[in-house]
Amino acid sequence: MSGQVDQALKAKEEGNEAYKKRDFEKALEHYDKAIELNPSDMTFLLNKAAVFYEQKDYDKCIKECEKAIEVGREYRADFKIIAKAYARMGGAYSKKGDLYNAKTYYQKSLTEHRIPATLTKLSEVEKMIKETERKAYIDPDKALEEKNKGNEYFQKGDYPAAVRHYTEGIRRNPDDPKLYSNRAACYQKLAEFHLALKDCDECIKLDPRFVKGYIRKGMALMAMKEPSKAATAFQKAIELDPNSQEALDGYRKCLLASDDNPEEVRKRAMADPEVQKILGDPAMRIILEQMQSDPKALQEHLKNPDIAAKIQKLIESGLIAIR
Repeated sequence: MSGQVDQALKAKEEGNEAYKKRDFEKALEHYDKAIELNPSDMTFLLNKAAVFYEQKDYDKCIKECEKAIEVGREYRADFKIIAKAYARMGGAYSKKGDLYNAKTYYQKSLTEHRIPATLTKLSEVEKMIKETERKAYIDPDKALEEKNKGNEYFQKGDYPAAVRHYTEGIRRNPDDPKLYSNRAACYQKLAEFHLALKDCDECIKLDPRFVKGYIRKGMALMAMKEPSKAATAFQKAIELDPNSQEALDGYRKCLLASDDNPEEVRKRAMADPEVQKILGDPAMRIILEQMQSDPKALQEHLKNPDIAAKIQKLIESGLIAIR
């Protein structure tokens, strides 16, 4: 018997050499000989399965792995080899596009023996399943239905219900910036300003020219006591739509907002050479005076990119505090 075992191992090694050279037909001949000589060793069957895998004959690969597991269970093979057979089945199912079976067999492999490589493959398959399910769920028509329901609840003042419908709308059509903008408006009403800001950023990411996204971002930042950042958002909205009264009003509110000690603000600002240069410009001093006495003047000045940039610098420094 030991002679047959040795001969089987020799046939396996010859099969491995042929496999390395990608001479798969010759490899199968050697592996079949090894199985004939020693049918109690599941590794020979696993080697055949590897050949079928390389030949992209995944059904044969799976069947060979099933045979290998049967033999392994019968002859009490090492659990690590059983795990390898299940993992190979998982790989074959994955290649076939059968992600659910791939997940099942990777999980079975891990119950036999947990190794990082199989954990990684399972994680990849789970991500693919999640993405496949997400794409299958997309339906723009149903998204519009959910959006309309959300609008109805928003008008009624039932903001939690509106959020639920907008969220379902986003799941149905994650590329619609208006859904994120609408949900951000709900979060604003619910004082969930961080969530509102997150939705505004997603909205802007999807459509960088969506004015409402910048306005709502500015509102969220103002509510979070960040007038400088809010001013940047409102300014972007004004650049896109100079006639947006909502954006202009928001920008003015930013100019009026300052929570710092005036003396500290001045010290910090005057340490900045760029701020000193702006304040030392007679034309800018006149513009700042006009902004205090005539709110409409701000709208005109912001149309000039150079002046708008200087005003923004003063806001970011925390120096402007018109009462």
